[in-house]
Amino acid sequence: MSGAQPPRDQLLTETLNLNVLPNLDELGRIAAEVEAMGKREDWSPNLLFRANLVLEELLVNIIKYGQSDGINGFDITLTSEPDRLTIEVVDEGKPFDPVKDAPPPVLTGSLEDRPVGGLGLHMVRSLVDELSYKRKRGKNHVALVARKDK
Repeated sequence: MSGAQPPRDQLLTETLNLNVLPNLDELGRIAAEVEAMGKREDWSPNLLFRANLVLEELLVNIIKYGQSDGINGFDITLTSEPDRLTIEVVDEGKPFDPVKDAPPPVLTGSLEDRPVGGLGLHMVRSLVDELSYKRKRGKNHVALVARKDK
């Protein structure tokens, strides 16, 4: 049977590696790269939206709150497999475990009475199926997994 594509679960994995400068201007470039990968991999609009929103939230947090002096940039790796997208962000910033160190979000009361912050990581957790963290060789490693069937 020539010309037939293998079943979706046998397709090869695509990996995208990006080195990002610690600058908010990089968000547009990252979104464009992620969208191009999503198009090549035939991601659903929902998966593309979740991937871009999660990356934006994590990167803004790293740039605004996690930087230490002398950071040259950080790395993002996206791995698209048939059933899942894995995103890993590695930075040299201050140690911060979003799984254990993030305060629980305040979801009740009026907006005026709530503390500023805390909702971004809550949103990230709600958009992915797995979130893990490790500190290795002086770097933060955050890994997120989003199933493609959602």
